[in-house]
Amino acid sequence: MLVPWKKKKPREAAAAAPTTGAEREAVFGMGYLPLKTGETKLYEALRESIPLIDAAISKIIRLVGSFRVETGRGETDRELERFLKTVPVGPLHQGVAFFLWGYLDTLLTYGNAVGEILPTRDMRGIGALFLPPIENVQLKRGENPMETVICVGRGGSFQPVPYPELVVCSALNPPDSCSKGVSLLKGLPFVSQILLTIFQCMGNNFERAGNLRYAVTYRPGGEGGRSRERAQMIAREWAQAMSPGKVRDFVAVGDVEIKAIGADGPILDTQVPVRLILEQIVAKLGIPPFMLGLSWSSTERMSKQQSDILTSELEAYRTLLEPVIRRICGLWLRQRGESGEHEICWDTINLQDEVDEAQAMLYREQAAYYRARAAAVKQ
Repeated sequence: MLVPWKKKKPREAAAAAPTTGAEREAVFGMGYLPLKTGETKLYEALRESIPLIDAAISKIIRLVGSFRVETGRGETDRELERFLKTVPVGPLHQGVAFFLWGYLDTLLTYGNAVGEILPTRDMRGIGALFLPPIENVQLKRGENPMETVICVGRGGSFQPVPYPELVVCSALNPPDSCSKGVSLLKGLPFVSQILLTIFQCMGNNFERAGNLRYAVTYRPGGEGGRSRERAQMIAREWAQAMSPGKVRDFVAVGDVEIKAIGADGPILDTQVPVRLILEQIVAKLGIPPFMLGLSWSSTERMSKQQSDILTSELEAYRTLLEPVIRRICGLWLRQRGESGEHEICWDTINLQDEVDEAQAMLYREQAAYYRARAAAVKQ
């Protein structure tokens, strides 16, 4: 598959090898939805400047968990599992898990994600999976509201991909009748700017207060014309007393006053405003505070409820990834001449879910037993 984000020389395993492509700074015509805008660059800066946001997205990606694909045919299942673990993803990784991690990372950060399936030269298998740079992709409205045309560009021109069936695309919470998704970080730039302002002020204050500066004031008395001389001597002795690596006493005769600069101005307490802002960020990201190292007061029941909410969020992200997995596995099966029907089985998110489900099942069985027993007594 030759599309504008590829090099001219293909790799051995695939029909074409991808490259990063060139940046494009231009105004697109009506109907195009650019996926790389100033807003998305701001989201990149947010992840770089606030480690909490980057850590939350990374944890979401890891917590989505792994899966297995079943077709009901033993030998096919084993070969499909081997393919999902060994398929090349980019120049360094193997396995569809790396592809989905990068795909979900792009989806959460920018609101849209695009991936490509690279077939082998003989078109009888999948040679590699590739995540193109989001700035090289544009979405164009199709002839009807249910159609979206994926366009890629190089050198300032964007053209529809020649084989759209080999391209997967997803949008996160898109508005009605729109293919452009909404980033998970939308709404955070305002509160993040306040947080960075507080951190910058804290750094400046501690730089000033941590490295103490002194004001030495000498008020001459009856020294006559020797005031200048004495002031210079006091300054010289003070500099020697404050030289690093030595602890010396400073002795002065006369009216000499020494004060620490800034000692009268207390540093503002930032604990409350910083926590208020972090609460807004954590609420938007949907990650429980204790998973991000925030030791806020939390009861066991509250932690369980937060974990249940996180589980529902992860289930929603799995729903977004399932069409991508189905496209990859379905194409692999059809290239082998087999039926494309398969089932995606996700692993349980955590052990606590299994315990709760087992306990709920026990309660249901006990309730059914007592209902049947009561009905038998009535008869």
